[in-house]
Amino acid sequence: MIDPIHSLAFSIHSNRGVYAILLGSGISRAAKIPTGWEITLDLIRKLAAIQDDTAEPDPSAWYKKEFGEDPDYSQLLENLAKTQAERQQLLRIYWEPNEQERGAGEKQPTAAHHAIAELVAQNFIKVIITTNFDRLMEKALRDVGIEPTVLSTPDHVQGALPLTHTKCCVIKLHGDYLDTRIRNTATELEAYSQEFDQLLDRIFDEFGIIVCGWSAMWDEALRNAIYRCKSRRFTTYWAVRSDPGDEARRLIEHRKAEVLKIEDADTFFGTVRQHVESIEEFSKPHPLSTEAAVMSLKRYLSESKYRIQYSDLVSETINRVIEIISGEDFALQGGPSPNSESITARVRGYDAACSTLLAMATVGSYWAKKDHFSVWRMALERLTEVNERPGYDTWIDLQRYPATLLLYALGLGALNNNKQIDFLGYLLATKVVRGGIMGIEKKIPVIEILHPILLGGQPMKYLEGMESRLMPLNDWLHNELKKYMKYLAVNDDRYTFMFDKLEVLMSLSYIFQKNQSKENGLGQWVPTGSFLYRHENRNRVMQDIQDSIRDFGEDSVFVKCGILGDTVGDCSQSIGFLAQFIKRNPRS
Repeated sequence: MIDPIHSLAFSIHSNRGVYAILLGSGISRAAKIPTGWEITLDLIRKLAAIQDDTAEPDPSAWYKKEFGEDPDYSQLLENLAKTQAERQQLLRIYWEPNEQERGAGEKQPTAAHHAIAELVAQNFIKVIITTNFDRLMEKALRDVGIEPTVLSTPDHVQGALPLTHTKCCVIKLHGDYLDTRIRNTATELEAYSQEFDQLLDRIFDEFGIIVCGWSAMWDEALRNAIYRCKSRRFTTYWAVRSDPGDEARRLIEHRKAEVLKIEDADTFFGTVRQHVESIEEFSKPHPLSTEAAVMSLKRYLSESKYRIQYSDLVSETINRVIEIISGEDFALQGGPSPNSESITARVRGYDAACSTLLAMATVGSYWAKKDHFSVWRMALERLTEVNERPGYDTWIDLQRYPATLLLYALGLGALNNNKQIDFLGYLLATKVVRGGIMGIEKKIPVIEILHPILLGGQPMKYLEGMESRLMPLNDWLHNELKKYMKYLAVNDDRYTFMFDKLEVLMSLSYIFQKNQSKENGLGQWVPTGSFLYRHENRNRVMQDIQDSIRDFGEDSVFVKCGILGDTVGDCSQSIGFLAQFIKRNPRS
């Protein structure tokens, strides 16, 4: 089962700036800043002392015996200091270090504060909500060169920039300890100003939330703000050291939050930061490693004597990809179910894992010679092998996505060299073994299992930025593979045309191979692509194919490559079927 902290790290990484952190007093505990209850006990000791008594060994019991009720932080403060200004002065010593504490490094930012500040510096976090009066979070942010926008009063909120335009915003709901308007008592915590309420309504609606160090026990206004929000665009993660109290449990249920059992705030945020940075590092392979692999491939392409080295290089790269995508991060079950965050994170993980392979494939297919064809077919076959264990259907389907990436990269490289269309025909003729009815294995053309429309189904509409797209995964592929065209010096317009040409040929290949199948004929459906809404490119490709077949007959490259038929008649039939299908189903 995937550790929920791993899921959180993927969510933060794949949704930069989307997660806000809600911090309670527990975050500052390691800095030796007391919690509200610890302040209560200390004030009871002092109260007993001025009455010439001692509250030890149990200040709470002494208070109850003396006053006939359990001690309450808010009520005690209200009784000891009648105004906000008096309370501010009374409590100030609990947040400012004395000389001895300063020498011991106490009341300074903790490892948790520093980890959060590093996540802010890398643009993963930009909103921090806190019930604390101290300035430890601000100090940690300044230590990494960030001057945060601090909102601790209603007038601050009124004059603040929108959250999307700030590098980091620290929202101090209960005020700052140097401001006499700090909120301590139950009465003061019953309700926030309209400005704070509106700000919190936006945050809880638009952001994912990471809660740590907050018991939810005393802060009625904050609880109400969470209850007001009915939407759950992004997951709420609630970190706890022990079982949450009643108020926290109700909020967790309301937000459908993921509960994370942690050792302490320092370890938790340190681990989250480490995981996020690891994903970031993994997602950006060292450019020299990819460049070195491409240069080696080019060198091995130059002479036939290097065929073994060429094959070994491709095989070793495939091995590395398989090793990565077979890991825990790509498990088929356990962890969060497929949703907008997890699907985007997983697809990006596959993209990153395959990056060096895709650069090699683009160059390799452009220059491939006959004795290199089988190397790439073997690579395609190996990536098409899937884990047959049970799991979420979307995760099972997406196991084939790396093979789809490879097929597209090879196809784009081949089409950009006009002489390589026979290589594309060779690839599309590849068949892989799959279990059939009653466990009988059969060979299936790769186009029947690697077309993007056949991967993941409807959940692919949740890919980030693709929510309104007719062909979400096709469009994602178009955007992702564009970067590899730098190896072929292809401009954007030519790239898009070749992408559409490839998808048209893939559709035609599907039609031809289904018509050839004795077991299962074509039927009425054809997988299409982004060319559905790039009409000019589609029409041009279809016309080019028809003109070539008309002018050259059996000598046309489109007949010889075998993609859409073995004869002129076969090719014409495939083109006609696709044209009619598009006409009948313009939004297929």
